Amino acid sequence: MSAGSDAVAVLEAGGLVVLPTDTVYGLCADPRSAAAVARINELKGRTKQPIALVAASPPALVECVPELAGRWQRLLEALLPGPYTLVLPNPERRLAWLSPGHEATIGVRVPQLPRQARELLEQFGAVAATSANRHGEPDPRTIEQIPVEIRAAAGALLDAGELPGTASTVIDFSGAEPVVLRLGAGDPERVLELARTS
Repeated sequence: MSAGSDAVAVLEAGGLVVLPTDTVYGLCADPRSAAAVARINELKGRTKQPIALVAASPPALVECVPELAGRWQRLLEALLPGPYTLVLPNPERRLAWLSPGHEATIGVRVPQLPRQARELLEQFGAVAATSANRHGEPDPRTIEQIPVEIRAAAGALLDAGELPGTASTVIDFSGAEPVVLRLGAGDPERVLELARTS
C-alpha cells in the first residue's frame, strides 16, 4: 500500500495526517468529523482558532460548501492554487466546528501541492488542515521540526523534504471590502486588485 493510500485510510478512520503544502507542513483531518478537528486543536494547544478547508481544486471546495458556487468559485479559480487562505461567507454554517465563534464564515485553501499530497486530496477530498505546530511556535518547514507529540499522534506522515516555511496569506472576503488578516506568502496586493475588478 502506498503512503497516500495509507493516509486516506487514516483519514477515513477519523485519524490525523501530516501533509506537505506549498508553504509549511500541515496537520489534517476529515472536516466532517468534529471529534477529529477537536483533536487537532488539542494537539496544537488551542481552543477557538479557525481551521481551513483545504482541497486539491476549487470544485472540491464547492462540493463541501455548495454556496461557494458562482461568484466565489470564480474568484477561487482565478486565485488558486496558491499560497492564500480565503475567508468566505458560509451562510448555511456548514462544518461550523472549523470556525468556532465565526460560524457564518469559512476559510478555504487550494495550495500548489507536492505530488503525494495532491494525490491524497484527489482521492479523499477536502480536509481540515492547519500548520503542524504547537500554537504560537514556528511553522514547520521539515518533518523534523514538527513537535514529537504531533508526529506521534499522526497516523500517516507524507514527507516532501524542506518546504518554504512561510505560512499562507489570509484574506477575509466576508465583509464589504476584503481585509488581509495575516500577511504571509504570495502577493496579497494582486489578490486585492483581482477582487476589486472581478
